[in-house]
Amino acid sequence: MAHFNHTGPTRLRIFAGASALAAAVIAVPAAADVKQGVDAWSAGNYTQAVSEWQLPAENGDADALFNLAQAYRLGRGVPADINRARALYEQAAQRGHVKAADNFGLLLFQQGEQAKAMPLIKDASDRGDPRAQYVLGLAHFNADYADKDWVRAYALLTLANGKGLPQAATALQQMDQYVPMAQRQQAQSLARQLEQEAAQRRSAELAAIDLGQPAPATPSSIPAVASARASAPAPTPQPVFVEQAPQRAAPAQASYTPAPAPLPAPASSTPSATRTGKWRVQLGAFGVSSNADRLWAKLQSNPALSGTSKALVPGGNVTRLQAVGFYSRAEAQRACDALKRQGQGCLVKQP
Repeated sequence: MAHFNHTGPTRLRIFAGASALAAAVIAVPAAADVKQGVDAWSAGNYTQAVSEWQLPAENGDADALFNLAQAYRLGRGVPADINRARALYEQAAQRGHVKAADNFGLLLFQQGEQAKAMPLIKDASDRGDPRAQYVLGLAHFNADYADKDWVRAYALLTLANGKGLPQAATALQQMDQYVPMAQRQQAQSLARQLEQEAAQRRSAELAAIDLGQPAPATPSSIPAVASARASAPAPTPQPVFVEQAPQRAAPAQASYTPAPAPLPAPASSTPSATRTGKWRVQLGAFGVSSNADRLWAKLQSNPALSGTSKALVPGGNVTRLQAVGFYSRAEAQRACDALKRQGQGCLVKQP
């Protein structure tokens, strides 16, 4: 979810986490073990699927590495482990798996490594990925990790919106208040050009795969060698930082459709004693402080934040929402990890 604040007559800030880490397709290659794993996954036997993928992954099979990354990210067949998923995405990307490179870049962005993530996000955007187009569009609008370019920002958000990303529609509506009509008209022409270039790039990469040749070179540090796998449907994004979990796929498709992460279980109605520790968990940064209040209203009953109190910390043009009261870094980190598993991003802050 984008958060805007007006910092001057022509300045608009957009803050967004990479809630775009939506589930991508489970890869279905010719390798028998990997294919058997996909069949098991589609049937709901996640443990067997992971078992089938282990050996091919150890032997460097990019599809198996990517599929294992999906399993670790979702906690299906193995305990959820986002760091293990990240390492596997990176290994698969280094072996030319495009979807792994896309997810790796978005995960880097989500985890605060924006500078490292942006080349990968740019590549994914150039291939027409709506999640990446959304993030890159915000970066261009905000002049954060990309040059300020409102025409390109509006064009990228237009493309992401056209592919069904609800966040993009919200961002466009608010951009309309600041982007001049002439630039919006220029953006429509640029959007058509970018879409044509993305289609040409996808065609060139698929042709390279068919011919057994390397895909066209890209500027990122991870080679974006093309994959012949079908793209997953556009994800249904959630508020800032949210990671989504996919639904189970029909066996014939060997893929799955993203769905929102489950809401946290309601807390007991009995009030908890207020904690007095100094460690904090930051839940977001907002250009409009009332947005921080709304998020706290949603999260204050979450068991992970039981006994904590709300702190609104101003800084520059943003207000940071923090939950205060944890007695140690370890306690704060456990709470943050629990929130992340539910789809809410966070950062542990020192006293």
